[in-house]
Amino acid sequence: MNAKPTFAPELFIPNGITDISFYEKAFGAIELRRFSNDDGTVHVSELSINGTIFHLHEQTQHSHAFSPAKLGATTVIIGLFVDDVHAVVKQAELAGAKIVSPIQDYDYGYRQATVIDPFGHQWQLQMVI
Repeated sequence: MNAKPTFAPELFIPNGITDISFYEKAFGAIELRRFSNDDGTVHVSELSINGTIFHLHEQTQHSHAFSPAKLGATTVIIGLFVDDVHAVVKQAELAGAKIVSPIQDYDYGYRQATVIDPFGHQWQLQMVI
């Protein structure tokens, strides 16, 4: 089998989260499956944005991965190519994102903006211009 490699980032979120609707509202994500804890909080959620899969996973004490809120920083910015940066940034802001870097055209041919989601993950929304 020669499967094409794909990335499926796993974003860590704080424990006790039940509402992950930000991703649906901001980016049109669809939740494909969820594994909940006994109290109904999210353990793992698999989501798709236009066929691209990513996961949300609660922090566990046995993991060396932390949510940005726990770490106080992030080591990764998720790049998301979209058809209309202006529309998606507005949609993300209305859903609860904080704009870190406003929309700007760069000489390398991209229009980009960076937002932080409610769990501290940074998303670079971009398009080729």
